Amino acid sequence: MTFLNFLINGISLGSIYAIIALGYTMVYGIAKMLNFAHGDVIMVGAYICFYAITRFSLPPLVGVVLAMIVCTMLGIVVERLAYKPLRSAPSLAVLITAIGVSYFLQNAALLLWSSNPKVFPSFFVLESGGAAKTGVELFGGQLKISYVTIVTIAACVVIMLALTWFTGRTRLGKAMRACSEDKGAAQLMGINVNGTISMTFAIGSGLAAIAGVLLCSAYPTLVPTTGSMPGIKAFTAAVFGGIGSIPGALLGGLLLGVIEIFAKAYISTQLSDAVVFAVLIVVLLVKPAGLLGKQIREKV
Repeated sequence: MTFLNFLINGISLGSIYAIIALGYTMVYGIAKMLNFAHGDVIMVGAYICFYAITRFSLPPLVGVVLAMIVCTMLGIVVERLAYKPLRSAPSLAVLITAIGVSYFLQNAALLLWSSNPKVFPSFFVLESGGAAKTGVELFGGQLKISYVTIVTIAACVVIMLALTWFTGRTRLGKAMRACSEDKGAAQLMGINVNGTISMTFAIGSGLAAIAGVLLCSAYPTLVPTTGSMPGIKAFTAAVFGGIGSIPGALLGGLLLGVIEIFAKAYISTQLSDAVVFAVLIVVLLVKPAGLLGKQIREKV
């Protein structure tokens, strides 16, 4: 049962990585840029939810919705102010700007909320027989699955299905796919490219808020750099699965989470990150475009 516990924990962690990776893969797939400030949007969402619940005593669901609204607006503002003026700029300028936005959000969080660690409230608790239960126990208590794990996996599945339907069936989703293929041709067909890119940032940032709440529910310590390392690993997951591919973000996130948990359990806690990135290097050597990515030949 120990192996099964590790597997479930890995899928839960991988589900969080997959939700975060969606923000990277959608922005890259459409705008062809890497938004390294995405991890800090996760942190902002977690803080908004934390203060909504603890200081204003709002219900947890209201706190999550409020975090999504704030992060969605933040994503639109960041895109309009920092990235839209650089639409035709070299990739290096956009990359430096993304790093600058990341540092700005981290330092703004330090000024607003200080650097003191905060304990994120656990609201995935059920009262049963006068006692608080945080999960379910199977096989006589040998297998324990927390409610946070169940909600995280379920949220990941629902988000992936909803996003797949959205991009394939709705008008805005089809506009996103058109912009991904060819922005110039999409604009000639009457698609508002700038508005579509802004909506992509908005959706990715809203999902980042959900990921931030789930991340801090599973790992309760909240600091201004909360999203930095998970953001980097989620970017790794997006590359792993094939950046620009929504199914690739899911596959990459799940595999990365499982590999990390098993590396911590069976190899070394200190070397787990090294194992994760070593696997990434091996995969990219075999498939440079990622597991589900497509190599595009360009004529020069």
